[in-house]
Amino acid sequence: MPCLMSINAGGRHFADNPNLHSPRFLMHAITDFMANDHRVCDAMLVKVEHAVTKHNWELARSEFADYRDGMLHHFAAEESVLFPLFEQTTGMYRGPTQVMRGEHAQMRLLLTAAASALTAQDADDYAGNAETLLIMMQQHNVKEENVLYPMCDQHLAHQVEALLPALQAQIAGQLEVPT
Repeated sequence: MPCLMSINAGGRHFADNPNLHSPRFLMHAITDFMANDHRVCDAMLVKVEHAVTKHNWELARSEFADYRDGMLHHFAAEESVLFPLFEQTTGMYRGPTQVMRGEHAQMRLLLTAAASALTAQDADDYAGNAETLLIMMQQHNVKEENVLYPMCDQHLAHQVEALLPALQAQIAGQLEVPT
């Protein structure tokens, strides 16, 4: 079976960060929070890869369901909370948020294809879909973490205290994920 590319699965958990109210954190609050969730999703994908490598299909499907849910909640947080507020505040409706939404749609298709491969217990098909998803996800995350999120930090700084709990609720699955 082909081996997937390595993922940066490190990172701290947002809730465990004792410096949440430091001036440096508030200057980068959206970037830090959302980038941390990228790392959480990365770690979930690593668990799937380990299960697939061991041909433990039941565990792979279970871990993948958790990963897929985490990704969909992350997308929903961006698409229903962060992006609309950014667009409303900046007037940029056809800029970076439109590109990110398009990439989310492509990743949703890859998530569906990877889930089907796991259901079929097809390690090669899963690896191909997961590899494509991983490459796309890494490129996507770089754009968000280096361009879009810093723009959000700059333009939404005055709304961050209300925005972060809304993002956190969506990511935690406390709000419905649009399909």
